Amino acid sequence: MLGNEIEFTEISEPLNIRGEQATFVNEKYGDHPRNTFDIWLANSETPTPLVIYIHGGGFTGGDKSKYFGSEDLVRFLDAGVSVATINYRFMTEAPYGIKASFNDSKRCLQYIRHHAAKYNIDKTRIACSGGSAGAGTALWLAFSDEMADPGNPDPVLRESTRLTCAGAFATQSTYDIFQWEKIVGVPMSETPKKRQAIATAFGLKTVNGTDLLEYKEIRNELDFLNKMDKNDPPIFVYNKHKNGIPSNDDELNHHPLHAKAIKNKAGEVGLEAVVYAPEIGIIDPSGKDLVEFFLEKFFPENE
Repeated sequence: MLGNEIEFTEISEPLNIRGEQATFVNEKYGDHPRNTFDIWLANSETPTPLVIYIHGGGFTGGDKSKYFGSEDLVRFLDAGVSVATINYRFMTEAPYGIKASFNDSKRCLQYIRHHAAKYNIDKTRIACSGGSAGAGTALWLAFSDEMADPGNPDPVLRESTRLTCAGAFATQSTYDIFQWEKIVGVPMSETPKKRQAIATAFGLKTVNGTDLLEYKEIRNELDFLNKMDKNDPPIFVYNKHKNGIPSNDDELNHHPLHAKAIKNKAGEVGLEAVVYAPEIGIIDPSGKDLVEFFLEKFFPENE
């Protein structure tokens, strides 16, 4: 089923649907209490590809347990692909903002690369996927230029941040939220509540009467849609929410027009993108689901 990323059974213990415990549990990749991940290693004598799942929750909630009951997790394992599920700090925690959450996921990717031998991972074949906030994070990683810092005293941060491919379910098109009015086609009234929400996303504790539009550096960094170019990894996008005027934040945040904007930009720059937004008639002719798409990129010799 194409949209099966969000159809799962939540389990508190790191057990997959076959009752298999993660090979490594609550591995630490940083100093923050939420800098942890679980990883199931595929049965292989040679280094395997890896899928990193990044949970949603509006950057203010959620947990890596979201994916423990995913059918896709065991499909990947059966195909010889290892799977990690990660936690990251929320945007309401220092140093604040969506960028802080992004940077944790980036570090986790780099940490696993740095310890590839321990986890029997092929550093050249790593993908990220997630839903909602996790989807936006996966796309930010996919569309950002190389973020390795070769001169950093921390060897983890010297590792590459580039991906083989990326997946996004119920995604937003950008976290430069001021663009949503044009993308979704509804007025973004700047109520005090909305202004404070945007300020929090930008990493600002208070609005203080400032013009949020002027925070161009922050907006540009969070605008992963604008970062996309033809050299980025191929992507899989699935937004199943209904069309029409959003009646609540859930419908606004996950509107199918976000997926359409990503599809249109990918077409403009020449990036491979398998996109589904069935409520507005966008169905990829390939019929591929996420697992099939990722396996095609991990094992092109099998195509």
